[in-house]
Amino acid sequence: MDTFTRDGLTFDVRDHGPVDGPAVVCLHGFPQDGSAFDDVARLLAAQGLRVLVPDQRGYSPRARPQGRAAYTLREVVDDVVALLDAAGVQRAHVVGHDWGGAVAWTFASRRADRTLSVTAVSTPHPAAMTRSIPRSSQPLRSAYMAGFQLPWLPERLLTANGGARLRQALLSTGLDEDRVEHYVRRLLGPGAMTAALNWYRAIPFGRDLTAGIVHVPAGFVYGRRDRFFSPTAVRATGRYVRGPLRIVALDTGHWLPEQRSDRVAEVVLGRVRTTARAT
Repeated sequence: MDTFTRDGLTFDVRDHGPVDGPAVVCLHGFPQDGSAFDDVARLLAAQGLRVLVPDQRGYSPRARPQGRAAYTLREVVDDVVALLDAAGVQRAHVVGHDWGGAVAWTFASRRADRTLSVTAVSTPHPAAMTRSIPRSSQPLRSAYMAGFQLPWLPERLLTANGGARLRQALLSTGLDEDRVEHYVRRLLGPGAMTAALNWYRAIPFGRDLTAGIVHVPAGFVYGRRDRFFSPTAVRATGRYVRGPLRIVALDTGHWLPEQRSDRVAEVVLGRVRTTARAT
């Protein structure tokens, strides 16, 4: 499959590996698209897994609804359900990076009936992040999110001069230049930047669906030099997992799917095998 639809929106999908293999769904974050997981998907597909990688809401050109409220976690979780339904998959191993990690944690805790395992890449459990706010550097690390709440100005600043500010910001985090150019080019498309920023602007609307305790097998792989997430939030993540949990710390930054695809795939495969042994 290369697309699926929900409520009149059409999402682009990369579908790797054998159709009858155990299903893995990989969810990207800001400012990526599904290509962030290309190397991870190839490694997993080589092990006989079917890997479904959507361009998420706002990043698929034909799935850019208007308004902040259309980008809540409830909506994005329901997008994943629609993807599984369209693919004929009852339950999947769910993997997410950055915003995709928040979606993965939320999906695993709220839709355990559709989840075999969860692997969060870089992103601590959202409740751990909330808990860490008064006692860590997390408010400073997340301060940019407050700026994104402003109307139109962030778009204007980030897209000016061919996306120069966004390009420089991404390069400063250690993301490879070819990936930076790809993501910036995509976000300069019509309505793309507003749609991507609406994920942040939807935060005040999303209190009706939050990530809870995770009971399925879980993996959490993160970079010790990730500038976006505090060590306090990382350490607190285990409190919200009741199933088997594997935590892997790497001496790297934020962009693990692109830069440490081998280790990400290794952790996902470990969760797949843990689930297989339990059935």
